[in-house]
Amino acid sequence: MTRGELKVILKEGEGYKVEFKEKVSNIEKELVAFANSSGGRILLGVTDDGKIKGINITNRLKSMIQDIANNCRPGVKISLESAGNILIVNVKEGEDKPYECASGFYKRIGSNSQKMTRNELIRFFKAEGKIRFDELIEPKFSYSKDFDRGKFKRFLQLADISGAGGAEKLLVSLGVAEKQEGRLYFNNAGILFFAKEPQRFIPWSVYTVALFKDEAGVDIIDRKEITGSLFEIVEEVMKFVRLYTKVAYRFTGRPRRENVYEYAFDAIREAVINSVMHKYYFEHGHNNILRFFPDRIRIENYWQRPPHFVLGRTVFRRNHIIADLFSRIHFGEKMGTGFERIRQICKREKAPYPDIEFTENYFYITFKQSYEYLKLAGERPPKEEFLTTTQKTTQKTTQKILVLIKQNPHITRKELAQKIGNITEEGIKYHLTQMKKKGVIRRFGPDRGGYWQIIDGR
Repeated sequence: MTRGELKVILKEGEGYKVEFKEKVSNIEKELVAFANSSGGRILLGVTDDGKIKGINITNRLKSMIQDIANNCRPGVKISLESAGNILIVNVKEGEDKPYECASGFYKRIGSNSQKMTRNELIRFFKAEGKIRFDELIEPKFSYSKDFDRGKFKRFLQLADISGAGGAEKLLVSLGVAEKQEGRLYFNNAGILFFAKEPQRFIPWSVYTVALFKDEAGVDIIDRKEITGSLFEIVEEVMKFVRLYTKVAYRFTGRPRRENVYEYAFDAIREAVINSVMHKYYFEHGHNNILRFFPDRIRIENYWQRPPHFVLGRTVFRRNHIIADLFSRIHFGEKMGTGFERIRQICKREKAPYPDIEFTENYFYITFKQSYEYLKLAGERPPKEEFLTTTQKTTQKTTQKILVLIKQNPHITRKELAQKIGNITEEGIKYHLTQMKKKGVIRRFGPDRGGYWQIIDGR
């Protein structure tokens, strides 16, 4: 760490990724708090108000701190460096969260390390995928009363699986049930696929579809709450889309005219599958929603953004059993390539690639009308469609960067790339350089420890 960087950190004070400590005492809670959050640095020999007291840096001290980190459960990865008589403990964000020390589980809240309550710890385990919704057993489900043999038979036909060996053995081998003391217990994945009434057990697995008369989405023409097993829901949602999708005709001189549809059905179907496959089912208050507007189709999904998720590059399966079952019936694959398939489908059908937006809690994908359809229907594409793909992508990326900088002026290029997704750190660097040249943003301080400022009026 350079003197200039240290000066900036001391001046700015403690924060989400910086902790000052005069002594080593209780350092273990800071270690696990940073490991459970986004990583950070502990400056030993500095008071809470940023004054340098110094600490005697010896090999014994360094060894003791390393032992403390190793004794956390699991061990916390750290590196040590010094700046004069200040010892800096760099804590890496954990790859196997949550981390625990002798006094409990901690996370970083602002500039403090806070012990997690029981409910916070449960939410943390869910968010980190340590507890998976589709694997949880539902004891109220009765195999003899609630199991739908017709749905199971149809699944086996779609998956090209022989029914030999009996239903119970097949259900166990598929990972949707387990046998205990002579009774067959179903997990949530089994219920979502093979229950007679899945929504009796998981009411929030309903899929809402709505057709709007106006572009603002105020005047509803038709609305349905689609229920059933997950593969039935996908099929019913697509029936709704096909029912209201307009068609234009291309006359080729042959006896039969060619239909050109408003939207690429296969791409929308892929998005619908992804929305039920990766839904965050622990949240009970949000249905999947498909909104059909006069000029676009928008799919909304409550999903809880995974840590380190990068759109298009991260292989992500929130509900492993559900993903495996869909893969068996060829409704999507297990390797997380859904968005690439959507891209290929749109390219093949000469349709616009959909707009994809996501926050920490919501995922949106918006399909726009096919250029070929608009041309044949005698309609002019929206003005923004005449922009090149590069121009539109640049505009969107710039806006996302500005929002993230406003939320956290100390955000790094790496963090920007992770939050925006589908862009490298070098790509972020290019955008930041262009924004500085245009006077949109200004940088203060060094690369490490400095901060961004948005120019007034923006």
